[in-house]
Amino acid sequence: MKVSKKYAQASQAITQKLYDIENGIETLLALPKAKFDETVELHVRLGVDGRNADQQVRGVCILPHGTGKSLKVLVIAKGDKADDAVKAGADYVGAEEIISKIQGGWLDFDVCITTPDMMGIVGRVARVLGPKGLMPNPKSGTVTMDVTKAINDAKAGKVEYRLDKTNNVHVIIGKVSFGKEKLLDNFNTVIEALTKAKPAAAKGQYFRNVTIASTMGPGIKINVTM
Repeated sequence: MKVSKKYAQASQAITQKLYDIENGIETLLALPKAKFDETVELHVRLGVDGRNADQQVRGVCILPHGTGKSLKVLVIAKGDKADDAVKAGADYVGAEEIISKIQGGWLDFDVCITTPDMMGIVGRVARVLGPKGLMPNPKSGTVTMDVTKAINDAKAGKVEYRLDKTNNVHVIIGKVSFGKEKLLDNFNTVIEALTKAKPAAAKGQYFRNVTIASTMGPGIKINVTM
């Protein structure tokens, strides 16, 4: 695979097979910079088998320093709850007319929140929202009567973690511009959440592979024992 000169230089700067988290973040921040503020991602391979219902890992946590991304929030609700959503700062609020827009291809939002009574109409676009990771779900706090809290959480930096088909979890933990301390806080918050979410049926080493990487940079493996 052909890589850029900058990526090759960055790869050469990674001299250890495994870093403790502080040194890992310091190494990531010292790599050659892109011309934009790169996102920092955390990728974790877990020692579970997602094919089994009792070994699923899914939940949410609020990053203490947010993700660095300004999220567009859609709320599908009616009546007082729609009014609450507007007051709480939702970017888009609607009901059937919003469903029609989504059916027409509109997806200009990052988070979709709805009230339980609206799930019937939201189900009409489940096949559109599901693959995009936008389908509201009670487990992620996006199907709720407390739309104000859900909006505030989303705007404050709530992230969802969920196991993919290869038993990996992928979470944004900030931007390169955050610096070491904020990235460290966000990293630890996600690791703590994953630790608490460990299924009782999981056996052996839980954190199999933990890697951090910036948008344009190579992965840096982090030592997390459990």
